[in-house]
Amino acid sequence: MKWMLSGGMLDFKSRAQVMGILNVTPDSFYDRYHSIDAAVDRGLEMVQEGADILDVGGESSRPPMYGEAVEVSCDEECRRVLPVIKKLREQTSVPISIDTVKSQVARRALESGADIINDISAMADDGMAEVAAESAAPLILMHRRGTPATMQGNTDYVDLIGEVYSFLKERIERARQVGVAQWGIDPGLGFSKTVGGNFLLLKHMRHFANLGCPLLVGASRKSFIWKTLGETADEALEGSLALAVLSRAAGAHIIRVHDVQASCRALCVADAVLQAEVEP
Repeated sequence: MKWMLSGGMLDFKSRAQVMGILNVTPDSFYDRYHSIDAAVDRGLEMVQEGADILDVGGESSRPPMYGEAVEVSCDEECRRVLPVIKKLREQTSVPISIDTVKSQVARRALESGADIINDISAMADDGMAEVAAESAAPLILMHRRGTPATMQGNTDYVDLIGEVYSFLKERIERARQVGVAQWGIDPGLGFSKTVGGNFLLLKHMRHFANLGCPLLVGASRKSFIWKTLGETADEALEGSLALAVLSRAAGAHIIRVHDVQASCRALCVADAVLQAEVEP
């Protein structure tokens, strides 16, 4: 349960690792930064708040309920994220992940200072595994069906837990066969899932921890939370924190969040409970 990175090591045994979301996009559903300076400032702020990883993304994957996400070219995605990654790397040693489904964006991001690839398509681009293998960068594989434009039309399952588990297990094996040395998994909350399906995945999250690699959970401010509360994404902090703590208790190693400081505090207390032992 360790990732070896160019700048050091991530050890998942002792506590939850908090991944701060940094959307360098005009159309993500929450917390988006249009300028390089604003994105860098927010990234550094998240480091001060306790982020263990910064997840930089330049293409929205929001579901159609927020308005259809605009697919961007490789060049445009690189134009958005590479300057941010370069400036962050100059000012912090905190690991940086690149949130992309394009192998060429991943390659150029790693060359610019990123350490981890966060691929929500789980290698839909055949070149992604090659980039991860050549660089030795950890590759995070997420479950979804279809694309952001079509995924919410693909939410019917015979056995949701079993099908997501089998998908992730198959992708791990595929990555291993092509030489990827380090990987993690993400069950894909909010992607090709109903509201009830998301909660079912969370209830059985420990099942995915049994795959023997770092498990990422990203529930932060997603619609199944605020729909359940009868609120909006702006009022979903408490629900997001509840799911962060429950995910950690179920064995999650990386918690991907918008609200870094609040999440770090909640998870610090959760880890204190999980690590408590009988006093002599």
